[in-house]
Amino acid sequence: MQLKNKVVVVTGGSDGIGKHICLKLAAEGCRLAILGRDEARLNLVCKAAVSEGAAEARSYAMDLMDAQAIAATAAQILADFGNIDILINNAGIWHKAGPLDTIPPALLSETVQTNLTGLMQLTQAFLPSLRTAEEAAILNVVSKSGVVAQAGQSVYTATKYGVRGFSDVLKQDEAETGVRVAALYQSGTNTGMFAKAGEEVPNHIFTEPDDLADVVVFMLSRPAKLWMHEVRVEL
Repeated sequence: MQLKNKVVVVTGGSDGIGKHICLKLAAEGCRLAILGRDEARLNLVCKAAVSEGAAEARSYAMDLMDAQAIAATAAQILADFGNIDILINNAGIWHKAGPLDTIPPALLSETVQTNLTGLMQLTQAFLPSLRTAEEAAILNVVSKSGVVAQAGQSVYTATKYGVRGFSDVLKQDEAETGVRVAALYQSGTNTGMFAKAGEEVPNHIFTEPDDLADVVVFMLSRPAKLWMHEVRVEL
């Protein structure tokens, strides 16, 4: 896929992995629609993306907890760009590790809606547009937790196993439409995700988000005859 001038939607783009993906795609000359909850940080990423070479960068503040906001934001992006070529579902939240009964019910619901339901709703909103693109792709940034069960991650892992199944079926459903589907299963990454949930982890030993963003660009930029449906990045 030639990335220059492709319209790319990136969720969770205000920091962490998503921010670095945006900056790497900017250097490829993409047109970016960057989604996240923090408008101020989104605007900073947009400015940085333009400085890095993005043909265009627009920010869209929204919360994946809000189904109506998902639909409205997707409609606004299509109105602004006319069409999209690539959807990168990267946004996700973490719950502090522990037995199921230590996870507050509200956090359980928020984790499922953000990591799984909202991802599917946004993908559903963009599918008709993606099917009309000459080259189209959906890339889900999932997590190692989508393939390996780990103690204390019951809800988080359930959402990531869900995204894995969703990705596998979507790949089959879209096989004849030209929309290519890929999933990235990465180990721990040096971002603020754990700290936001009050979890202390040895971030310094984890994969750097800048390096992971390189993997995303590599996956998307392969020739038409070479598509990576699944990539696992381990420490």
